Amino acid sequence: MFSNISRFFVWIIMGLVLVGLVGFGSFNFGGSANAIGRVGDTEIDASAYFRELNAEFRAYEAQTGQNITMAQAQTIGLDQQVLSRVITTTALENETGRVGISVGDQNLANRVTEIPAFQGPNGAFDRETYNFVLDQSGLTTREFEETMRAEVARTILQGAVTQGVTMPDVYTSTLFAYARETRDFTWAEVTPSSLKSAVPAPTDDQIQSWYDDHPDAYTQPETRQITYAWLRPEDVVSQIPVSDEDLRQQYEARIDEFVIPERRLVERLVFSDAEAAQAAADRIAAGTSTFDDEVEARGLSLGDADLGDVPPRELGAAGEPVFALTEPGVVGPFETNLGPALFRMNAILAASETSFEDARDDILAEYTADAARRLVQAKSREIDEQLASGATIEELAQTEDGLTVGKIAWFDGMEDGIAAYDQFRAAAAEIEANDFPEVFELSDGSVAAIRLDEIRAPELKPLANVREEVIADWRADATQAALADRANQLIGLFSNGNESPATQGLAEVVEENIARTGFIAGTPERMVEEIFTMEPGEWRVIAGNGITTVVRLDDVNIPDQTGAEAQQIKTTFSTRMGQTLALDLQDAFATAIEEQTGVTLDQAVINAVHTNFP
Repeated sequence: MFSNISRFFVWIIMGLVLVGLVGFGSFNFGGSANAIGRVGDTEIDASAYFRELNAEFRAYEAQTGQNITMAQAQTIGLDQQVLSRVITTTALENETGRVGISVGDQNLANRVTEIPAFQGPNGAFDRETYNFVLDQSGLTTREFEETMRAEVARTILQGAVTQGVTMPDVYTSTLFAYARETRDFTWAEVTPSSLKSAVPAPTDDQIQSWYDDHPDAYTQPETRQITYAWLRPEDVVSQIPVSDEDLRQQYEARIDEFVIPERRLVERLVFSDAEAAQAAADRIAAGTSTFDDEVEARGLSLGDADLGDVPPRELGAAGEPVFALTEPGVVGPFETNLGPALFRMNAILAASETSFEDARDDILAEYTADAARRLVQAKSREIDEQLASGATIEELAQTEDGLTVGKIAWFDGMEDGIAAYDQFRAAAAEIEANDFPEVFELSDGSVAAIRLDEIRAPELKPLANVREEVIADWRADATQAALADRANQLIGLFSNGNESPATQGLAEVVEENIARTGFIAGTPERMVEEIFTMEPGEWRVIAGNGITTVVRLDDVNIPDQTGAEAQQIKTTFSTRMGQTLALDLQDAFATAIEEQTGVTLDQAVINAVHTNFP
């Protein structure tokens, strides 16, 4: 049976076990107890549990970048996951012992000598290297080889359980056909213009009935009556003193933005020595090569050579020759701090200058906006101090210029006015009636403080207040019903073949090769899904999202299952599903063994293992 197991697979397993063991060795967790429990007649090794748990800790920390404590690990169930794996491993070992599966010395030796960690400089197994690696891991030769022997035996057992597991061809062919089938169909939207008469206005009785039947649509949700103070940067701009001297200083400090020298779009190709660079330059000059060819020959891309738009000072010795070019071209080689290089100039970017007068308005706007944000921050501290001293939000308006004081009936989902800010909505949802107002910052640099005045329970809005909304909702529903009736009348005409959407004034659309996952804008959300339940030639009314359509299935396109691409897809899918099924069988087999043989755990020893972790 062992010969049926992939040597490569077994080698990987042994290598992983070796890596898992290196650095940990064996441990004693108090007294003579070195087992955390038993599965049948086989002890669950405490050292194995420690190693697995330690490896899981390290993997978690590597993934998250954060250290984890045992308490945190237990909170997320990390210890239970590891314990479950160790129990499963022990259950398989118990079963291999029960059925008499073992690995001979020669087979084990062959596998051990294939592990790269034990090979010397010449690539062959080296006994001294073998002993050294095991010594560094804290393991004896006997401990390591027993671990290897047990691991390979388990692999043989698992291989026997899953040997021959393959997905039947009919399974993959059926799923491939399902996934790759497409449909051709014709559809048209039935619009209000196709109705023989417009939907009439509702009567008072119909309005009242609709309102009574749909109370949820017209119920005001729980609202929080909130008083707020709001100070925005734009509200204090008028308080910012600005002089032309200030703006000129800003202009001079940012002169590089307004006075831009002539630049060039340049690429640079660096060589290892001057001879190679000159040879490339000669080939380009002779016309036997191009700069692009030389870049490709170096195994580079043009992105690797791109310097962007640069002034002369950034090109060193190549600056003057590059800027002397009046049209795109290649110059060099020139020495650079990376070595000799060729330079290609691709475009000339003319110098530009924006005068102070032309830039003044933009500078003023930016200067005052920045100063206003800083002023708001300074005022926020003053406002916070006033609130802490007992001032009310209403009193703040008397002392702070630009401060807006208002009221809002806020409810979850409202995003109007100040409620458009995430920070306001979060504060409004959390504030309690007895909380003192505190200043908090909003995303645009403004600040606010709020007070909860009252919480009002949900209540049905009076019909008089929502009458127009009720009428609109009734009319929309009545229109959809009328459209559905008209659509059903139309498909009765279409089914006899004498009429078509086009002859009835509808905009007819023909779709071809639409897959199950396809989506067509301007159609009901479930239209494509429903089309895949239709028979060729069938007409159907499909409605949704306020859209009513008539649809005819024209053809079902069966995918070719014999082509190279189809065969490759089906083979890959079959292999993946076979592997998944094999893993499921292995899990089920291990679970059955555990249930049949019984599992006992020693919580005291488990706790002792846990004490080795922070």
